[in-house]
Amino acid sequence: MFNNTSILITGGTGSFGKKFSEMILDQYDPKRIVIYSRDEFKQDVMKKDFSVRFPDKVNKLRFFIGDVRDLDRLKRALNGIDYVIHAAAMKQVPACEYNPLEAIKTNINGAQNVIDASLDLGVKKVVALSTDKAVNPINLYGGTKLVSDKLFIAANAYSGDSGTVFSVVRYGNVAGSRGSVIPFFENLINDGARSLPITDFRMTRFWITLEEGVNLVFKALDESKGGETYISKISSFYITDLAKAMLPESELKEVGIREGEKIDEVMVSKDDSRTTYEYDKHYIIYPSFEWWNFTKHFTKGGLKIEDGFEYNSGTNKEWLSVEMLKEKLEELGFK
Repeated sequence: MFNNTSILITGGTGSFGKKFSEMILDQYDPKRIVIYSRDEFKQDVMKKDFSVRFPDKVNKLRFFIGDVRDLDRLKRALNGIDYVIHAAAMKQVPACEYNPLEAIKTNINGAQNVIDASLDLGVKKVVALSTDKAVNPINLYGGTKLVSDKLFIAANAYSGDSGTVFSVVRYGNVAGSRGSVIPFFENLINDGARSLPITDFRMTRFWITLEEGVNLVFKALDESKGGETYISKISSFYITDLAKAMLPESELKEVGIREGEKIDEVMVSKDDSRTTYEYDKHYIIYPSFEWWNFTKHFTKGGLKIEDGFEYNSGTNKEWLSVEMLKEKLEELGFK
C-alpha cells in the first residue's frame, strides 16, 4: 500500500515517528518519508541512526524543520504528500497545565493547520494520533486532544466525495516509551532503589507496544473512509504488578495520585458506545453527522456493541499477570 507513496509525519522524531519509519522501510518501498518537527538535533540523531540501520533506504527520509503552528511551512512540506500521520503534540500533563495557551496553540491550532493544509494540498488520507486522556478529560492535555479529535473527524465534512479522508487512532501510554512508567522504574532500579513509588495501588493501565500502535495506524490508512476513531483491543495490568515484575520482592510505597491523573484508562466512553462497533482486534467509533453514511463509510465485519459499554482498563476482560509482564518486559529489552 505504501510503495511509491510520499508520507509525512508531524512530530516525526518521537517514539512513534521513529518506529513508524522503521516499519515502513522494513516492509515497503516508499518514495519518501518526510519527518516534520522542530528540533534539528533530534532530526540529526535520527538521520545518523537510520543511516546505520537502513543504509540503502536512508535517502528516502527527508528532514523538514517546521512547527505545526506554522500553516505556511506546513503547506510547503505537504506538497506532493499522499499520507499524513499527525503525531506532534504537547503531551506532558504538568507542562500543559502550567502553559495552557502554548498547549492550545500546538494541540488545537496546530491540528487545524494540519487539516487546512491537507485539504488545500490534496492529501489522500490523514490519521491523527489521540490518547485515552481525551475521553472524559480531567486535565488540559486531555481537553486539547478532545478538541483535536473533534476537529479531525469534522474535517471530513469539507472533503467532498473525493477529497482528503480524516480518521483518528486512539491509544494510551505506550509500553517503554519516553516519559512512561517503565523507564522511570528502570532508572530508579539502576540507581539502587529497593522500593518503587506507586501513585495509587488501585491504578490500572492498558498495555500496548509501539509496533501495535503503528499497525493500527496502518489499518486506519488502509481502510478508513472518513470519520472513524480506531481503538486496539489490548490487555490491562495493575501498576503494582508491573512494579513487582520489574523489582521482585520490592517494597511498594503509595505516594498519592497526581493532579490530572486517573485511576483507570478509558478508551471508549459509555456515551460513545451507541456508535461503536467491535471487530476482531479493534473497535471503531463512528461519528454522528449528517454527512456520514452507513453504506459509504462503514467498514464491514463490525458488530454493534451494547449501549452503556465502556472500554475501561479497570473492567477489561484481558489481564496481564506478573509473570506475563516479565515476559513482555524482556521482549521490550527491559531486564
